Amino acid sequence: MKRRLAREIVVQSLYQLEMNEEATAEDAVTMIMDEVNGENEIEANAADVSRIDEHVRGLTQHVYEKKAAIDDMLQDYLTGWQVDRLSRVDRQILRLACFELVFRDDVPPKAVINEAIELAKHFGTDESGKFVNGVLGRLLQALDQLKPKA
Repeated sequence: MKRRLAREIVVQSLYQLEMNEEATAEDAVTMIMDEVNGENEIEANAADVSRIDEHVRGLTQHVYEKKAAIDDMLQDYLTGWQVDRLSRVDRQILRLACFELVFRDDVPPKAVINEAIELAKHFGTDESGKFVNGVLGRLLQALDQLKPKA
């Protein structure tokens, strides 16, 4: 549950960064964390939110720093699409999942993909879950080749 909450906040923070290019990753996370603690639309426990704060900030910063490399990787697995033509929501979900798959070893790949699909269903359109699943499925097949490059 805490990892899912962290991923939701990271996706929202990455979205905020894309909407406000002058913001820093720290600013974006702070804004989203304040919203979560205030309005609490996602019904998060305040203690859970405070426990994941550092993780969310670090993960958002790392994804943001590696955005260009991640987009280059994703482009190879987007059949008939360009990264910059994706919906903003799908793009952030794919960036986070790609980062977790390629640059981290602490989460099983299938868990990353399942979480990304759930995020896409929650935040995206009716077709987002299927789309994200397809892209990440293709990326997963080449994961052994991508990891050494990263």
